[in-house]
Amino acid sequence: MDIARSPLARPFPEMPPIAGVTLRVARAGYKAWDRADLTLVELAEGTSVAGVFTTSACASSEVEMGREQVKQGQARALVVNAGNSNAFTGQRGREVVEQIVGQVAEALSCSTNEVFVSSTGVIGVPLPGDKARAGIEAALAAEPCGWEDAAQAIGTTDTFTKGAVAAAMPGGTRVELAGFIKGSGMIAPDMATMLGYIFTDAAVAPGFLQEMLAKANAATFSCITVDGDTSTSDTVLAFATGKADNPQLASWDDAGADAFYAALLEVCRELAQLVVRDGEGAQKFIEVAVTGAESDASARRIGLAIANSPLVKTAIAGGDANWGRVVMAVGKAGEPADRDRLSIGFGGTWAARDGEPLPDYDEAPVAQHLQGEEIRIDVDLGIGTGRATVWTCDLTHGYIAINADYRS
Repeated sequence: MDIARSPLARPFPEMPPIAGVTLRVARAGYKAWDRADLTLVELAEGTSVAGVFTTSACASSEVEMGREQVKQGQARALVVNAGNSNAFTGQRGREVVEQIVGQVAEALSCSTNEVFVSSTGVIGVPLPGDKARAGIEAALAAEPCGWEDAAQAIGTTDTFTKGAVAAAMPGGTRVELAGFIKGSGMIAPDMATMLGYIFTDAAVAPGFLQEMLAKANAATFSCITVDGDTSTSDTVLAFATGKADNPQLASWDDAGADAFYAALLEVCRELAQLVVRDGEGAQKFIEVAVTGAESDASARRIGLAIANSPLVKTAIAGGDANWGRVVMAVGKAGEPADRDRLSIGFGGTWAARDGEPLPDYDEAPVAQHLQGEEIRIDVDLGIGTGRATVWTCDLTHGYIAINADYRS
């Protein structure tokens, strides 16, 4: 199935090498595509790791193992398989993951707890052990590659590679951050999104890295949605090699901790928004800004109710300023709201204030705004100080076309 590049695509950025990170790719042949579909990342000894994973009750073996491994706080390798999610495959699926972990651990002379595995693609088909073994062998023998090659290899229905980069100066030492991600459909994460990986040469204690990643996730990956469906395999991992030799960051009181977190947040936000820009069939990128809610958490839930509404998303696809559908979504969210304090706007123009249409409302500038590719919806609940911003895309015929024959 040929999928056209998203009109919302962004070019892959120039990304610096990260000391202690070596990237390789190989073709395992998980699907009948003529490209690499396995990424292997070798990490320096002593690399800290943090992770956030799907809350799905039907998570893959890779996710189940990753949840436990990340508690150890150390990593030496990452393997990502594309074309087969290995989810809902029972003991057979877990045995293949254990095979991969053992194979890589032996090659790198490290603990199996330090080898992380992710898989993405079709659910319900066990990962072929022979192809996985051959793919790992090929990757271990391959020449190191660049960031975009690694990002390309983990894609499935993605129409463009997605990467982000930032830098910070904790303790007067420059540190680099680089990340890549895959994701296009089955996007409504309760933790992170699809498969995303962030690397830095900074020295960061594992527990503090976990705290920062969880905080950044709450404001980025957990604030995006494409179709309201949470994957069985969602994973975001952050790796800190310590090769920049900065004074190790272990708490918010450490010099430069805030600067490092700001850079991490920037990378996470960019990666999250890139997933939305590649939403299956997407033609418009939508930002939903909610203010005046009872709490920030309430604002986020209201924002996601709007962003997940097929009626709102199809209206945006058609350029229809149907703010009544936004009102509907607010009302169904199950969060505190007062009809007579609610205000709705598009692109900086308010259509309704305090529970009723504005008497001088001019739809012309709103209609013009909705013809563009970057759409903003503003919602003010008028009952508190809670606020949140979420991101989504429109819902088009393209989404149906992609998913109607996904397995073929």
